[in-house]
Amino acid sequence: MSLQNIKTNALRLSLYIILSAFVVEIFIGIFSNSLALVTDSIHAVLDSVVTAILLVTARWAAKPPDREHTYGHGKIETMGSFIGGIIILVIACFFIFESVSRLQEPRPVVLPGMLAIGAAVYTLCSDFARIGILAKALKKTEGSALRVDFYHAFMDVGSTSVALVGIVLVMMGFYQGDFVAALILGALLAALSLKLIYKNAMELTDAVPESMVKTVHDIVDDTEGVMKTESVQIRRSGSDIFAEVTISLKGTASFEEAHKISANVEKNIKDNIANSKVTVHFEPTWKDVPIDYIINNAASSVKGVEGIHNISYTAKDGIFISLHVLVDRNMSLEEAHKVSDEIEVQIKKSVENINHITVHLEPYVSIPKSVPVEDLTIEEQVANITKEYPSVKKIGRVITFQLQDIFKVDIDCSFNGSLTIEEVHGIISEIEYKIKNQIKNAIVTIHPEPN
Repeated sequence: MSLQNIKTNALRLSLYIILSAFVVEIFIGIFSNSLALVTDSIHAVLDSVVTAILLVTARWAAKPPDREHTYGHGKIETMGSFIGGIIILVIACFFIFESVSRLQEPRPVVLPGMLAIGAAVYTLCSDFARIGILAKALKKTEGSALRVDFYHAFMDVGSTSVALVGIVLVMMGFYQGDFVAALILGALLAALSLKLIYKNAMELTDAVPESMVKTVHDIVDDTEGVMKTESVQIRRSGSDIFAEVTISLKGTASFEEAHKISANVEKNIKDNIANSKVTVHFEPTWKDVPIDYIINNAASSVKGVEGIHNISYTAKDGIFISLHVLVDRNMSLEEAHKVSDEIEVQIKKSVENINHITVHLEPYVSIPKSVPVEDLTIEEQVANITKEYPSVKKIGRVITFQLQDIFKVDIDCSFNGSLTIEEVHGIISEIEYKIKNQIKNAIVTIHPEPN
């Protein structure tokens, strides 16, 4: 059985039980001259009207979303509950007026008896039966219509109990007890109706409990990977709760990581709030992200940038930034300068308090897709050059790539392990310089390793 069928079947059974109680109370109340019993019977027929409205609106609310109702038709159920609350308030005011009028009248000729007590007991049993049916349905599904009828059933137990006490008091000689009971019952119904009207009016204006918003905030904040919960927007439509959450994620997070974190946020909310439908928006935040990553990200976004390396910065008296940028080797100086200017603009947008930016432009040579080869001629040339440097203990593989008129040469060299990095860098620079002088259009990269 579907959840919608569970809801409508529970409301239908509740309606039948209320109608049976109404028939019993109205006839016996009139016959025994019990205002409290008649009042409770009118309350029963009122409940039957409200339950019928809830049953109809619950069916309408189950219709799927359409072009005019993109969030579904759940508000129809809320509207039905709102109308039911107004009806209860009007009838409650009538009961209070009638009770006050009867208190000023002489002792009635016909007094309630055991028949009236029997009718009240029957109604009490029917109320408990409704509570059981509705509580069982609420364990399986949620909905304002079910919950409104469930609260009605509880209030009916109280109202019928008051009516029963009033009848007993009349039988004991306190003739005004019946009218006092009706007066108390009218006040209870008025209080219930006002609470019901307020609750549904708030729901119609998309108000939700503050505790629910706080719960969602806490759930999102506790989700791993979320830097900050920017906003939480919640609205209810019938039994469904729609939540829109905006979160901040580290700017370094990949799209795949961001999607995974968003999915976890959605799952955690659904696990804690029943019938919730969650939409998560994520935004990057650069708080606590290393500045060199921010610089790299900003510069990489500029069209024409093929690669970035050697990013450095100092933060004394403002931030001084230096970076090496690879651009197409065939690009004109004027075009390359425009790329450099745009890089500075993008970095200044991302990093505050910048004093100066230095952009070193370098030609970019793409690595060919062909398999690299070992060129014995070049290897011999490299070996002859490195013999001049005793600190070079061993020459490893010499790999060359040729693309048009460009030679890309990668060399593995072993150095004396006691040398400093600065000393090694100086030797490498000299070797690269000599190789470039012997091999035209060579781009040389030496990978140093300790011997």
